[in-house]
Amino acid sequence: MIWEALVQPFTEFGFMRRALLGCIAISIGATPVGVFLMLRRMSLTGDAMAHAILPGAAVGYLVAGLSLGAMTIGGLIAGMAVALLSGLVTRVTALREDASLAAFYLISLALGVLIVSTRGSNVDLMHVLFGTVLALNDAALILLCTIASLSVVILAVVFRLLVLECADPQFLQSVSGLSAITHFVFLSLVVMNLVGGFHALGTLMAVGIMILPAAAARFWFESIGGLILMAAAIAISSSLTGLLLSYHFSLPSGPAIILVAGAFYVLSLVIGPSGGVIARAYLRPKFEP
Repeated sequence: MIWEALVQPFTEFGFMRRALLGCIAISIGATPVGVFLMLRRMSLTGDAMAHAILPGAAVGYLVAGLSLGAMTIGGLIAGMAVALLSGLVTRVTALREDASLAAFYLISLALGVLIVSTRGSNVDLMHVLFGTVLALNDAALILLCTIASLSVVILAVVFRLLVLECADPQFLQSVSGLSAITHFVFLSLVVMNLVGGFHALGTLMAVGIMILPAAAARFWFESIGGLILMAAAIAISSSLTGLLLSYHFSLPSGPAIILVAGAFYVLSLVIGPSGGVIARAYLRPKFEP
């Protein structure tokens, strides 16, 4: 019974194995980026950047159809363009970075949906917005694993700078000229992982696997190492559980994975020992009248 429910779908069907491998690659590459987004209070920036890649992916679709390479390059160009433009607007005007990102992401989302819906079918639009994790081919898996590997290596190189920027960005600016470079490299990692996640989970769901496990991990650990490991474990568990629910109950795979990650977040919110509801209620000082 347990074998049939948990293992047999992956032993019998190659598309389930490819979907699981792709989700594991996304979990390993994207969740550490999500942890730093959360620590830098930039979680909504990830959502904005996820929508920002949509018009580039849509243009790639118009040029070459559902081509992995064209949509990846288009998404990368669009995401980096929005990141650079929002930073430029912040530096030359009085508008804050969060407001400029919000403006550009709304424009990008509307433009991308318009392009796909006017030149393609509803099926194509659903593919772009929600992904097709059960249809990952070998080329997509190579892309996802490459992005995950590059992300881990780059994070290892800039890890200390990112930690310092999270703790005291003003100090980093005062002692090093690498603050702006670190910020740009980090935004590049965000875009790169969102483009990878887009092929499996779509633009609307890719940010979920990046942010929800990181937010859930915050209720279990306070150290950055613990946060990253816990977030990756939650993301992989969510992917496995979501794929099994999708297989057994004929649910859409991407939303199922993100909803399971949301369930982990709610559970962690309640019982997590590091600031969860129960822990805070138990540790709250009780004053005698």
